[in-house]
Amino acid sequence: MAKPDIHPKWYAEAKVYCNGEVVTTVGSTKPELHVDVWSGNHPFYTGTQKIIDTEGRVERFLRKYGMMEEESPADNSEPNKE
Repeated sequence: MAKPDIHPKWYAEAKVYCNGEVVTTVGSTKPELHVDVWSGNHPFYTGTQKIIDTEGRVERFLRKYGMMEEESPADNSEPNKE
């Protein structure tokens, strides 16, 4: 058995809050936990991905490692004007 008076209080039903809403309950040494990310809004678990492209960094990375489809010169040429 655990020694008395040396362990923190255990909250079996601690509430986890994300964006002001209760998302789940867990066991914890704190009665409330406030989190920014949890499995219900994390892209890995939801299957959504948001890429914020700042100054073309994503394109530069893709081009650097050959992951981007390069356009052929015929696609960029203007139609012949006669």
